[in-house]
Amino acid sequence: MLAIEIDNLVKEYKNGVKALNGLSFNVNAGEIFSLLGPNGAGKSSLINILTTFYKPASGNVTMFGKDLVDNPSWIRTQIACVAQQISIDEHLSLMENMVFQSKMYKVEPQIAKQRIDSLIDKFDLSSYLKYPTSSYSGGVKRRLDIAMNMVSSPKILFLDEPTVGMDVDSRKSMWDMLLKIRDEYGTTIFLTTHYLEEAEQLSDNICIMKNGKDLAQGTPSSLRSYIRQNILRITFHNTEDIKKYKDSIKSTGLVKFMSVRENSIFISVNDSRTAFTLINKWLLEHDIEFDAIEIVEPSLEDVFLALTSSKKSLKEEWEC
Repeated sequence: MLAIEIDNLVKEYKNGVKALNGLSFNVNAGEIFSLLGPNGAGKSSLINILTTFYKPASGNVTMFGKDLVDNPSWIRTQIACVAQQISIDEHLSLMENMVFQSKMYKVEPQIAKQRIDSLIDKFDLSSYLKYPTSSYSGGVKRRLDIAMNMVSSPKILFLDEPTVGMDVDSRKSMWDMLLKIRDEYGTTIFLTTHYLEEAEQLSDNICIMKNGKDLAQGTPSSLRSYIRQNILRITFHNTEDIKKYKDSIKSTGLVKFMSVRENSIFISVNDSRTAFTLINKWLLEHDIEFDAIEIVEPSLEDVFLALTSSKKSLKEEWEC
């Protein structure tokens, strides 16, 4: 069953800017769907249309078979949206925030109590009940924000960059929470994020867009087939070794483009098998200390850069 169907969607503003330009894709019910794109791709305009704040200039959007433009009131009863800015009221307690949300959505008190108790338990919030919400960490505030938006039992939960600014542990807790929402509540999650690792870890399906158009759609694994890059990864003990050796590696004549990520150098080459042998031999002959060298498949980040970057900016990204 399809939760969202978007067909040839166009949104043009009065100043002539066309934020969406023939965008089309579908979102399956009960999946985590990620929308990716560079700044200015049209993601915010699309979210505003899907949550009924904006009307499209043309094209069609249906949710669970109902036209969005013709049925905005019904659509709003089926969705919840968690914006980048946390919306909890720090003057209220955790429980008061949850109850207030239930009243906003006109959930019957008895049903609301059952849902609130369940959500507090499911999302490990019970230990925070006795503390003021103003004292919560950013990660806990975000978990509460999402739990509040689940009180209405939405069929679709829109999340706009929910983990921005979080530390590693908080981000992992958020991932677990989103998977639980999908698996235990059957909620469709529509996610925007700039963390490509996050999209790769969480998503059932992904759409990459730019300039208001869809460039590629599919599962994280299927999207890797969009590019055929030969890539080697050389892992070093620390970043200082990378600084020390990367210019020498470039000088081998085998490197097309090079990218540094954490303690590894990623090299784009013409033939990965031939380059693997030659570069491995070169490293050993020049007594360069490294931890590992391997042929790697293109990552979602590689696909994203290849699809959204111009030829010039892609080279700049790879530090040619």
